[in-house]
Amino acid sequence: MKKKLMAVLLSCTMVLAAVGCGASGGATQSSGDAGEAAPAAEAAEPAAAPEEIDVASLDPVTLKMYFHGSNVTDDSKVLEEVNAYLKDKINVTLEPIWGTWGDFDQNAVLALQGGDDIDIYFTCSWSADEYNKFARDGYWVRLDNPENNLIEKYGQDLWKLLPEVLINGATINGSDGYGVYAVPGYKDIATQNCWDVNVDLLEKYGYTLDDIKNTDYYGFEEILKKVKEGEGNDFYPLLIEGAVLERMVDNTIIVTGDSATGNFMSYYLDPTDVSKPGKYGNKLVNKFETEEFKKFVDQTRKYYLEGFIDPAMGNKNQANDTRTNKQLSGEYLIGTQSYSLGYELQASQERGIHVEMVPCTDAYVDTTSSQGAMMAISTASKNPDRAMMFLNLLNTDPTLMTLLNYGVQDIHYTKNDDGTITFTDKRADYQPWTNGVGNVTILPPTDAQGTDFWDGFKSYYGAAKEIPILGYAYDSSQVEAQMGAVANVVDEYMLSLCTGTVDPDEKLPEFLKKLKDNGIDGIIDDANSQLDTFMAAKGQ
Repeated sequence: MKKKLMAVLLSCTMVLAAVGCGASGGATQSSGDAGEAAPAAEAAEPAAAPEEIDVASLDPVTLKMYFHGSNVTDDSKVLEEVNAYLKDKINVTLEPIWGTWGDFDQNAVLALQGGDDIDIYFTCSWSADEYNKFARDGYWVRLDNPENNLIEKYGQDLWKLLPEVLINGATINGSDGYGVYAVPGYKDIATQNCWDVNVDLLEKYGYTLDDIKNTDYYGFEEILKKVKEGEGNDFYPLLIEGAVLERMVDNTIIVTGDSATGNFMSYYLDPTDVSKPGKYGNKLVNKFETEEFKKFVDQTRKYYLEGFIDPAMGNKNQANDTRTNKQLSGEYLIGTQSYSLGYELQASQERGIHVEMVPCTDAYVDTTSSQGAMMAISTASKNPDRAMMFLNLLNTDPTLMTLLNYGVQDIHYTKNDDGTITFTDKRADYQPWTNGVGNVTILPPTDAQGTDFWDGFKSYYGAAKEIPILGYAYDSSQVEAQMGAVANVVDEYMLSLCTGTVDPDEKLPEFLKKLKDNGIDGIIDDANSQLDTFMAAKGQ
């Protein structure tokens, strides 16, 4: 059964790579794949031979490492094994700090600002110790610094394993110039927004998945109307997440550094080739004043008035819970979903229906996704060289990665004859967040994943394309007051416009005027000035 499920998963992966969302917006193969080298990465790649590590000559060192998203109540057996292993490899004792989803943001930032004696921190594009800002502010060691290139010395094994797109995404403007300030985690690194389709309901009314693939958002009306009429007035066939829906329809991406303001600074992709810019070129625009946004909100309003969208989707206090409940009960026809590999199988099992994904573009890697989980060496560390040795070992050595992620064999998991593992009840006591530890591709597959899971994983994410402005993150420190004011305006209008619950003919002009009055144009100009500087440093 597992092999059959895996075959379905790989088949779905191939379908996702080959189809697009709509006849005119279909995905096509082109240059710019994640596996191709880019000029920015070449500058950061090590050229010299790595230094040989003579463990006998190394003084014993204790490294403190701050993790995120952990659920660890007993790590004694794990650390006993980990530290015995590390002593033989690099003469290191590891002292983990298991940050949780609830306490990491506040405590990690306090530790950094206080100069605490912690060597390695989890960082990313969305945590409070955000990678780009803290690199600019001097908290992270530049790993490819020409004066002390830790990657050349101790990280070449790791660098050879990482996809070029991850290296490119980690290469940013920091306090010591344009370079790499953290080791990126090799995890689910791509973004692919998809239509989440209830195939059982679709086929009940005489349609097939091809009817979704061969049209787009503006062509759904006939299908939605027929299903609405058949299921009744209390059924809402279009299950949406407003902000995601807009990005899917208009082919815009999240700009890192802009999340607090509802992502008003949009970058437009070419839907036929996501490695190329869209109609506005390598520029950021106020998406709310584009013709694309006006067309989108007009259509969404029409769908809302026809009863296709639940009014709860426009209420920020109800939208998420309502959407989740409707998904789990299978009470929808077409939904919005940011895809991760195998999601359709998981969703089908959870919902008791046949779920398929229809992508709007090829999978792509943007700054937010490429910086989704990273490990940075603190400039307060007294042992940055040993910290780099550790990060190299952690991300290349399956024994160490498995110990830190899954625990001790025959305590936290057992190994099966086919090479997969099965977790025991003790796993509940030791459950770090896997994506936050490092290179997940060197872990043994679980019995739920199946023997071929990592091959499919590498194939899918390895084919993801690099967007043109990969690595760019906006620094809003010079316009914080304006950003706050604009954020308040966006919070007032965006959700209702993107879910059709208000009349765009009335509210959109009102929205745009308030944005102008609160300084949006100055923010856009500042962001584009930074983007021009970034692209010049990147050599494009």
